[in-house]
Amino acid sequence: MGIRKKVKKLVLPLIGRAPKQEPGATPRPKPRPQPVYEEPKSPRGDAPPLEWIESQVKGHKLVLFMKGNPDQPQCGFSANAAGILRSAGASIHHVDVLLDGDVREAVKQYSQWPTIPQIFINGEFMGGSDILTEMSQNGELATELAKDFEAAAE
Repeated sequence: MGIRKKVKKLVLPLIGRAPKQEPGATPRPKPRPQPVYEEPKSPRGDAPPLEWIESQVKGHKLVLFMKGNPDQPQCGFSANAAGILRSAGASIHHVDVLLDGDVREAVKQYSQWPTIPQIFINGEFMGGSDILTEMSQNGELATELAKDFEAAAE
């Protein structure tokens, strides 16, 4: 056997080109299919964005519209808002506006506030990260969170 045949026999299987299979040999396993990445779907489904936002705001004591989620915020302001609410002991219902561009724009229209994050407590718009920081420092946040959700909704 010449040197070229030895190299082909020894090296080619290592770099991805295996020698031909002999008849009667066990067939080589087929490569596994690669998983297909699917974009996360919006939680609102087919509901109109403004109606869905209103149902979220009216259906939960506290709603945080943010970029990302409280465990993995995707911007500093969202991280700040989630941190303040957690330190206050609030149970956070969040909406990741990065999953749905329509919700991201509609929440700005709904609240008439141009930036994200947006915090709603007892169905009322409180503001963004800067206002939440101020409310936390002067004690207003604790007062708002202490209000009964059902009584505030009436």
